[in-house]
Amino acid sequence: MNTSDTSPETITVDDSDTPEVGTAGAEPNTSMQEYYKLQQELYVITLTITGIIFVFVWVFYSLNIALNYLIGATTSVVYLRMLAKEVESIGGDKRSVGKTRLAIFVGLMILATQLNQLKILPIFLGFLTYKAALIIYVVRTSLMPNS
Repeated sequence: MNTSDTSPETITVDDSDTPEVGTAGAEPNTSMQEYYKLQQELYVITLTITGIIFVFVWVFYSLNIALNYLIGATTSVVYLRMLAKEVESIGGDKRSVGKTRLAIFVGLMILATQLNQLKILPIFLGFLTYKAALIIYVVRTSLMPNS
């Protein structure tokens, strides 16, 4: 073994399938596309449930109760959007989790208790619409995993 050889050697590295530093490989891109698809599907399910329940409440109760439900359901969609943004930013420098989302719900309930025209129960049940969308999504994907 000759260690006195100080001539520089050229080393060639084939990095055609190696992602560059600072860029994401194919896996995160695919998972983010799946996440955006899931996000869009949850929005569609939530808005569909909102429309159906709004019509049923309007027919069987009154327009006032239906509008109260719609206020809660609209807040539910905003809450779901904020939740999606927070989930998307996981891994970054953000450390405060859920305080503004909780403030929206608490503010809505305080507003409902202070105004005589608003009813608490339809607003609360409207807010839970996103939960119904999550349950429908989980049941559907559990029973039909290939769809």
